[in-house]
Amino acid sequence: MQPLDTLHVVEAPEGVRLSLRAAGPVARLIAYSVDVSIRSFGYAALGFLFATLVPELAGPLILLLVFAGEWGYPVLCEVLRAGQTPGKQVVGLRVVHADATPVGWSSSVLRNLLLAADLLPGTYLSGLASMLATRNFQRLGDLAAGTLVVYVERRVEPTGVAPNAAPLAPPLPLELDEQRAVIAFAERVGWLSDARADEIAALATPLHAPGEPARERLLRIAAWLLGRRAEVAP
Repeated sequence: MQPLDTLHVVEAPEGVRLSLRAAGPVARLIAYSVDVSIRSFGYAALGFLFATLVPELAGPLILLLVFAGEWGYPVLCEVLRAGQTPGKQVVGLRVVHADATPVGWSSSVLRNLLLAADLLPGTYLSGLASMLATRNFQRLGDLAAGTLVVYVERRVEPTGVAPNAAPLAPPLPLELDEQRAVIAFAERVGWLSDARADEIAALATPLHAPGEPARERLLRIAAWLLGRRAEVAP
């Protein structure tokens, strides 16, 4: 039997192995219930407002409101709020692509459109069966869109740019992508072994200097790129 929650391991280009904890049916049901409650309250409040202000148009407006809410609410929340609807935020869940990248418009639209299939035959049995049959608890919409619902890791990302690192201006102009690469290395170096960190730092040959380890030099350059400057004596 599968555990209620499982790990999905992704290897980033830098060689870092990311472990995502896939959320099981119970946590997802709680999040879904919270979202349904929020939408229902909104429908009731606005429906009462429509009935009071424009009673002759209340019926069509309520239908339009429900349609927009059922399809727009989850998509907008997932894309604009880092994969979290309010319900998922309460439970501590997030929607991501299977490679751990943030969910995009097309994936979110597809996974939510197929919620209708997951709800068949009216009691979410199709979605539940799909989640129990897949290793990462993916419902039909997740399988089609290549997405996962995972727990948000409540930890601080380690960074190799120490607060007291002496900033160093790059010895040559760097393109924007090159600046991003140096900063990304500094942000992720805490996840790397010393050997792997040194191996990656050694690739930045133009930034090396005799007598200074490549890793420490890159971290100093990253500190400068992040806006830190050496203190000037008064």
